[in-house]
Amino acid sequence: MSQTSETRIIIAGFGGQGVVLTGNLVARAALIEGKNVTGMVAYGAEMRGGTAFAAVIVSDEEIACPFVEVPDVAIVLNQPSLDKFEPDVAAGGLLLVNSSLVKRGPRRKDIDYVWVPATDIAQSLGNLKVANLAALGAFVRHTGLIGRKSIEKAVEELFSMKNPAMTAVNLAALNAGMEQSRLEKAASKLQAGK
Repeated sequence: MSQTSETRIIIAGFGGQGVVLTGNLVARAALIEGKNVTGMVAYGAEMRGGTAFAAVIVSDEEIACPFVEVPDVAIVLNQPSLDKFEPDVAAGGLLLVNSSLVKRGPRRKDIDYVWVPATDIAQSLGNLKVANLAALGAFVRHTGLIGRKSIEKAVEELFSMKNPAMTAVNLAALNAGMEQSRLEKAASKLQAGK
């Protein structure tokens, strides 16, 4: 990841996978910690089922530009998002992959990969809509950008307003994602394209 105080993040997946919600939770947790945040959202041709992505920048200093062209971290929830954003991640960056929906291995050796079975976790919890929270848990664990207490507070605040009944399952998915994700360092002997 970038050595500056600014971290550029892309979250991408199909519409309906909670991409925007995930970006909002990262931003809310960063604000809880007193950091500066900007965010942008883009949708494909259809909201539900089309591709969507959210761009979030978190910084200790003022943010000059809200656009993310070269992310330090990309959270990809499906295969098309991996194909689109893997080439864009900054060298030394991190690509977090929903291994439930992505079957190929890494193609780059200059970035680190985190694998989390986000959709499988969500299915085991009885609600496919929380796969994004499992991925978010892996993000929190492996980046250290925002603290566990801050993200839990962000989830509780957002869902107490939006859908209080979903708070417990979202927190369970978040924690399962933290526990079930694994990091593969770029220096390891990865075979590209598998």
